[in-house]
Amino acid sequence: MPILRKIYSILIDMVETLVIAGAIFVVIYAFLFRPFQVNGQSMYPNYDNGEYILTNLISLRLKTIDRGDVVVFESPANKEKDFIKRVIGIPGDEVMIKAGFVFVNEVKLDESRYLTSGVRTYGGSFMPESKIEIVPEGNYFVLGDNRNASSDSREWGYVTKDKIIGKSFLVYWPLTKFRLVQHADYNLINR
Repeated sequence: MPILRKIYSILIDMVETLVIAGAIFVVIYAFLFRPFQVNGQSMYPNYDNGEYILTNLISLRLKTIDRGDVVVFESPANKEKDFIKRVIGIPGDEVMIKAGFVFVNEVKLDESRYLTSGVRTYGGSFMPESKIEIVPEGNYFVLGDNRNASSDSREWGYVTKDKIIGKSFLVYWPLTKFRLVQHADYNLINR
């Protein structure tokens, strides 16, 4: 009988541990951080297909979304899919693509920190070349870092704030590529 009590006690301890671990996981997943797997080449070479990134959910409640932030959001075309892109324009910004470059509030963005040398940005069906778009309140203009292989705001328009899941902050898999996500700072004055 003492052996059965010991086994019973061990089983109860294991169940308690699993319940506590599960509760901690649910709280972290629902309110703090969420994993995201990069699917495709739209952010290459900065984020490779198959890499896993942690996205900070609470940052949306505590901070504003800024130009240069790398965000994960619900796909405009498929709610089952999430995308990762870089925020280029915030509410009130004038965004234009001209001669292979991106202009925000009439200033050519210096994207040399994250774009491969020689990469040019061209317009799309939503934002043709040389058209000025003013980003509406509650919306963001996003682009992939691999401009030639990215479906982004040039094609399907703005991302609304309620579709943004969070700001990416850590690449954690594969371990050989473990690093912090690099957000850009364009030093532009908000309008």
